[in-house]
Amino acid sequence: MSASRPEVVGRLVEWLTRIDLARPVRVAVDGPDAAGKTTLADELGEALGGRALRISADDFHRPAEERLRRGPLSAEGYFMDAFDVPALRREVLEPLGPQGDLGYRTTVWDHLTNTSRSDARRTAARDAIVLVDGVFLLREELRDCWDVRIFVEVHEEEQMRRAVERDTEIFGTEERVRERYAVRYRPAHELYWNSARPSEQADIVIDNTDPDSPVIRRWTGNRAG
Repeated sequence: MSASRPEVVGRLVEWLTRIDLARPVRVAVDGPDAAGKTTLADELGEALGGRALRISADDFHRPAEERLRRGPLSAEGYFMDAFDVPALRREVLEPLGPQGDLGYRTTVWDHLTNTSRSDARRTAARDAIVLVDGVFLLREELRDCWDVRIFVEVHEEEQMRRAVERDTEIFGTEERVRERYAVRYRPAHELYWNSARPSEQADIVIDNTDPDSPVIRRWTGNRAG
């Protein structure tokens, strides 16, 4: 089903605000690189106002010597080593879960400067809606941590166009961006797809190839109850 972006965001917000768990609702906004996960999570956060709690998996990277130990272009390294999955569980998802104490941190490591950025613990409201964007969020190690699972898709051609526009300054040239996607990022997502089948796990699958008219590919209902 195709709809305007405001309609899709509005429908998601309406759905999320109806969930009542007597604790924070943990929402995964998953998908491949350059799919538009962060933009969608930010839009949901803005629409939800004070109930939103925004977390990015990009703030839970591992130090460079760990995440690049298989080589800077290793697909296995990106999937298996890039992110500090135990820290994301420990500092965010478990404290905000059924047995948690509502204390959480928003960051542990800055991958751009390769420095620790662990911040002070904060306390979430019980009615918070926790929006976590990132890649590989529906992997086995985090599978039991989500109350709502959103998967954002994008066609490869549009993904590459966005990547070149967004990442050329970071990696230096368009050719290096294309190489990273061809050798590291896309093969890593194939590993993820084969091991986790994320779109099959997701409550909602959104094709975000045309951001102005996203297409809802799947909407299974509220697993959170």
